[in-house]
Amino acid sequence: MSVLTFEPIYQERIWGGRTLETSLNRQLPPETKIGESWEVSDREEAQSQVAGKNASLHQLWTSAEKATLFGTAAPASERFPLLIKVLDAKEKLSLQVHPPAHLAEKFDGEPKTECWYFIETEKEAEIYVGLKEGVTRDKFSSAIEDKTVADCFHVLPTQPGETMFLPSGRVHAIGGGNLILEVQQNSDTTFRVYDWDRVDAKTGQPRQLHIQESLECIDYDDIEPIFTQPHGETVIECVYFNLYRSFFFDKESRHMTISPKSCVYGFNSHGRFKVGDQELERGTSFMITADSGEIEISCLEDEGELLTVTWPG
Repeated sequence: MSVLTFEPIYQERIWGGRTLETSLNRQLPPETKIGESWEVSDREEAQSQVAGKNASLHQLWTSAEKATLFGTAAPASERFPLLIKVLDAKEKLSLQVHPPAHLAEKFDGEPKTECWYFIETEKEAEIYVGLKEGVTRDKFSSAIEDKTVADCFHVLPTQPGETMFLPSGRVHAIGGGNLILEVQQNSDTTFRVYDWDRVDAKTGQPRQLHIQESLECIDYDDIEPIFTQPHGETVIECVYFNLYRSFFFDKESRHMTISPKSCVYGFNSHGRFKVGDQELERGTSFMITADSGEIEISCLEDEGELLTVTWPG
């Protein structure tokens, strides 16, 4: 098949905005705070449709062509194991944690390890990630009760091009003014510790918190993490996915050899690209199937940045 694109699935969020429209030229539902665009999703409640084809991601994943399209190293899971999103955090998200694998089933949830790649950041944008030195479970629990729990979090300013890796169990929150590509396990389980005392404009009610679940799932040894330190084009290699970043200059063209072991998810975070025979605007998600062999990728502007994801190994 070579190059596939998918119809984005937009999710309204209390903390969302319209940056996907103003920065990435997306056509959004009117007068709606869109916080997430699910770019590649194989979930029962949110199924990616292949653009221009009468097929869903799940149909391709469960077809006889799975190894041909997704690669011989594709995990043996019932669903496509990654969920890839673009996040518009116009306002800060809740302070939260995702359950590690050994506790997810206990709480009827799914484990989630993820990473954030910062596409755009506003002045003074930041993230809350990990705990400050000296914060114990007892101190954290007491801070929840007196609503000073945000003071327990390690805070980092953000800039475009930085990446934060978030293993399950790492407490975190995205601050306002961040546009992010998020690559994660196929999970939608989030336990909220604190939501800034805000209420939903439609219901007038605060969102549900998950205090006991959070207290059990937090890794209290996770102290003051830093941004990832890329090595060449390699940004992250973990047991669930590999993330790479490539810079293109002077309308550069390259020939990429696609391994039959892995398909390649791509996101052009800056600039316009031609991938195979398809011209793709900035902010477009695409997938190069594992049977593509050698494919030409050309930057159509003076410079560009391309993010790619493959299976681990």
